Amino acid sequence: MSITSAPARSPRRSSSPAPTLAELLAFARETAADPEVLAQLAINPEERTWVRLQGPKGSEAWLIGWPPGSETGWHDHGGSSGAFVTASGELSELSLGLPIPTAGWRSLELMEGVDRQRSLPAGRGRSFGPHHVHQVINPSEEQVAVSVHCYYPPLPMQRRYARSGHTLRLALVEGPEQW
Repeated sequence: MSITSAPARSPRRSSSPAPTLAELLAFARETAADPEVLAQLAINPEERTWVRLQGPKGSEAWLIGWPPGSETGWHDHGGSSGAFVTASGELSELSLGLPIPTAGWRSLELMEGVDRQRSLPAGRGRSFGPHHVHQVINPSEEQVAVSVHCYYPPLPMQRRYARSGHTLRLALVEGPEQW
């Protein structure tokens, strides 16, 4: 993964209440449709690239380029809520159809029927709450995808999980200094 050299939006301080999930999703949708913002991302067909953006009401946002076949691996957002929208290409999201406590366990045995899969072509997105565990994939073998992600509060950490069948195990906890 690499960080692009494109400038991020300048930070804005706000004393307003936390953004709602609808506001996070609306920001991601508007940003994904803005050609000037999308032009900030240097596309690399070999590795993920990203640009950090200032989201609404103190949230953080990311513009991300996804090479063919790239994926995040199973992870959560450290208790932050969020939203993302595909700007170009298509992403696939694998998620668990129930909120999972994101702290206090090392291994979970998942029941049948909790897996969900969504296809998110350009213009489609979704929002999620603080206990969301998922994996995002660019399923294309040829096309780079681009997406906009927005989180509140700004990501304090990400927990990464290893999944084997119905078993989900905590593998790694990363702080912002590792991104």
